[in-house]
Amino acid sequence: MNTLLEYYRSGGPIMHAILAIAILGLSVFFERVYVIIFQSQGNSRPFIEKILGLAKAGKTEEAARLCAETKGAIGHIGELVLRSASRNESDLQNAADAASVGALPALTRRLHYLPMLANVATLFGLLGTIFGLREAFASVALVSAAERSGKLAGGIAIALNATGFGLLVAIPMTLAHGWLASRAEVAIERADEFSVRLINALSAKTTRDE
Repeated sequence: MNTLLEYYRSGGPIMHAILAIAILGLSVFFERVYVIIFQSQGNSRPFIEKILGLAKAGKTEEAARLCAETKGAIGHIGELVLRSASRNESDLQNAADAASVGALPALTRRLHYLPMLANVATLFGLLGTIFGLREAFASVALVSAAERSGKLAGGIAIALNATGFGLLVAIPMTLAHGWLASRAEVAIERADEFSVRLINALSAKTTRDE
């Protein structure tokens, strides 16, 4: 623990800025995990098949109620489509499009903050290293020739702590963005598939009844 604290302190004031970026990035990550992963858990494949089965059986009110009780994009889209006053395919598509505009962007909202914060952390690390090297070279001029090499080596090693810390923050943040973006993409694709299949089921049911 003492070694970590010494490493942090030796990086200079810029380490505080990198730490603040790390905390902000963690906040964005956990908020996105809640929205993309946990809030959409109910929109699983069995849930989709159950709603489609109810729609094909003409139990649209029951299906709409289940969608209303379920959080996530699929529940929102399903409720609006199922409660559409018209069963015309184009009207159902319009309802699905309107629901998608309101629900799907929420899945990718704030995701772009993660790569941006990763880049800023890296740049702050480089900035801290530049300041550290500047101080190291300035301090070398104040010591004897025999001590200069050791003093310079120690100063450079400390100056590089800022870059190391910046990369330590940036790398996990970049990986987290890639993972969350892929999960959001899967959720969006599943919602698109669900809306198409639900519209087909409702319009086909209307055609059969006629």
